[in-house]
Amino acid sequence: MSEVKTETHLSKKDIRRTALRWQFMTSNAYNYESQQAAGVVFSLSKALRKIYQNDEEGYKSSLDNHFKFFNTTGPAASLILGATLAMEDREGKKSQPAVQSLKTGLMGPLAGVGDTIFWVLIPTVFGSIAAYMGLQGNPTGAIIWFLANILVFLFRIKIFEWGYATGTRLVTDLGSKLNAFTEAASIMGLTVIGALIPSVIKMNLATTFATGKVTMSVQKDILDAIMPALLPAILTYLVYRIVLTNKLSISKIIWILIGFSLVLSYFGILKP
Repeated sequence: MSEVKTETHLSKKDIRRTALRWQFMTSNAYNYESQQAAGVVFSLSKALRKIYQNDEEGYKSSLDNHFKFFNTTGPAASLILGATLAMEDREGKKSQPAVQSLKTGLMGPLAGVGDTIFWVLIPTVFGSIAAYMGLQGNPTGAIIWFLANILVFLFRIKIFEWGYATGTRLVTDLGSKLNAFTEAASIMGLTVIGALIPSVIKMNLATTFATGKVTMSVQKDILDAIMPALLPAILTYLVYRIVLTNKLSISKIIWILIGFSLVLSYFGILKP
């Protein structure tokens, strides 16, 4: 029985270079057959060449293995690829079946976590704050958005190194907590969106209701009495439902809203 290979071949510089290659590649070589696999191979190829420097067959076998279907959130993939790289660095060709199993098993669950954090939570929180400050003419909003993206980039490098350092133990320990973490992050993102609706979306009716000597503003005295910012909430819901139908693109929805606002303002139904 052959002895398990435990020596490593990669330095910290090699790991960081591999992480950087992945950050700049990710989905740039995306295709509908293997999706992110080509980007994975490009990112890991130099590190794998060093691992299999005296084993050409093992190197080609590893590349073929990584060319299999792979698709998950780019930042979350850093954790997976770091762990799989550690497995190959420690056990070489013997680890390749386990590498593919780990990638296949984790790309789905971590996609849920990654999408929630990196494509929903962070853009919603920091993007909304930056956009709102921009609407007020405050350039700090742009600085906040720029710094947030820099921090995300550095974090993506770090979790690749973290994945390599801890190997499969990290993802195994996180496995039972992924659903709870995803749900908590989703709730936080939705809370932020809900809080921003009345402060960012403005919709004011100019119409009044008159009966006898009593004149009431439909907006202030009726709708706001039922629920403040009721119209922005209804408008947000309607736009959300339209987006879910996939029948209209975002740009078309924006143009429809602009036209809708202009027409109603012209007839005196809406006011600034």
